[in-house]
Amino acid sequence: MTKWAAPQKGNNNAYCQDNEISWVNWNLSDADREFLAFVQHVIALRRDHPVFHRKHFFQGQAIGGSDNKDIHWIKPDGAEMSDQEWAHDFARCLGVYLFGEAMEERDGRGRPIKDDNFLLLFNSHHETIPFQLPLICKDCQWSSVLDTNFAGGLKVDGTFNGGDAYSLAGRSLALLKQATPQ
Repeated sequence: MTKWAAPQKGNNNAYCQDNEISWVNWNLSDADREFLAFVQHVIALRRDHPVFHRKHFFQGQAIGGSDNKDIHWIKPDGAEMSDQEWAHDFARCLGVYLFGEAMEERDGRGRPIKDDNFLLLFNSHHETIPFQLPLICKDCQWSSVLDTNFAGGLKVDGTFNGGDAYSLAGRSLALLKQATPQ
């Protein structure tokens, strides 16, 4: 039997079997507990931040008369991607800036929904890439929320300034939250 469930051995009706075909091993190893904590953390992030469960599609345009777009696609040098750069087949790393402050969505009582701003970095390359954090706003700071390079993805790895290089490990992703300027 594997860690989570026994192989079904070709049986497509395992749900109706009361034997080792459908039994689940609930004795979690340390690695299983770590993975469970990671999944719980990701679920809590999605639940607690409306920017991750929007009701409307991103527009990619300035919102509410401001200069800020609801979404920015960022290259590893910190600059915004152009339409032509989407066609590059060699690109292995990108970031997406989610502007939670201007979601243009309302709750059940008609009040505007606001959230934190996040930067999600993806690296599908096998090597570490120094991702230059964008200068979205003056004196922007970013705090690490999640980095899948660390065991369980839960190690918070400090605060970074806009323009700093974030060391994004190969085949990983990182989530950073924009800190409110003091």
